[in-house]
Amino acid sequence: MSTRVEKTQPKDAPPPLPEPLRVAVADSHTHLDMQSGTVEEGLAKAASVGVTTVVQVGCDVKGSRWAAETAAAYENVHAAVALHPNEAPRIVHGDPDGWSRQGARAGGGEAALDEALAEIEALAALDHVKAVGETGLDYFRTGPEGMAAQERSFRAHIEIAKRQGKALVIHDREAHADVLRVLREEGAPERTVFHCYSGDADMARECAAAGYYLSFAGTVTFKNAAPLREALAVAPLELVLVETDAPYLTPAPYRGRPNAPYLIPLTVRAMAAVRGIDEDAMATALAANTARAFGY
Repeated sequence: MSTRVEKTQPKDAPPPLPEPLRVAVADSHTHLDMQSGTVEEGLAKAASVGVTTVVQVGCDVKGSRWAAETAAAYENVHAAVALHPNEAPRIVHGDPDGWSRQGARAGGGEAALDEALAEIEALAALDHVKAVGETGLDYFRTGPEGMAAQERSFRAHIEIAKRQGKALVIHDREAHADVLRVLREEGAPERTVFHCYSGDADMARECAAAGYYLSFAGTVTFKNAAPLREALAVAPLELVLVETDAPYLTPAPYRGRPNAPYLIPLTVRAMAAVRGIDEDAMATALAANTARAFGY
């Protein structure tokens, strides 16, 4: 008598390749430096399913340098550079943990933040750097003691994006009203992208009225994400982007496993279903929108 052994994939196993898209698209927000394997392997795997362009996003000075260098080395990689909202308080307060380990001067302070912002602006001036971000506000991980540093950094990034003529990539976590307020007060750059859009349909309408792009990640596929799907349904198609935020936010049915740009087709198909259009039409719009938003 034989015993059948069930084969289950470990939680850290990469999901299988999805069916390729017929129309190529871009991953508008990814972190290749946080993913397993080489850049070449990641790009080749993505290209094999129709994801032919990626925007590599920096979250601190070191990561932004890496993003710029990688974009310079690969034609189908574009860079975004910034201090993540949670990075600014770490720099100001001299926190030795987290992203700020590589950049903050001993003791931190406003001068250390200014120093880091100056390097971000120098990187933003490079031709292969297409955006300033991800910047914004994050009230999930940073409490009231860090809000002033976050807002100061956010305002500085907005000005950098405008001075350099680059897109602005927004990180907005549990801070919708304040993010929109700061954008109104400072005057948003001509091209502004809400990365991993997390608002509802009403906010989507407000963003659309201002001409902001809304980038949807794998979260739009989650069962409990009805408000996101409602937002996607009302957003003007010409303002919609798609992203992975890999290695995070892996789309269903692989939630919790490692994400990478090659999984974009799963999100594209889910988005097409929400919009009631075929996947080729969805992919065509996404490709054009991403190129327009990032100016490549």
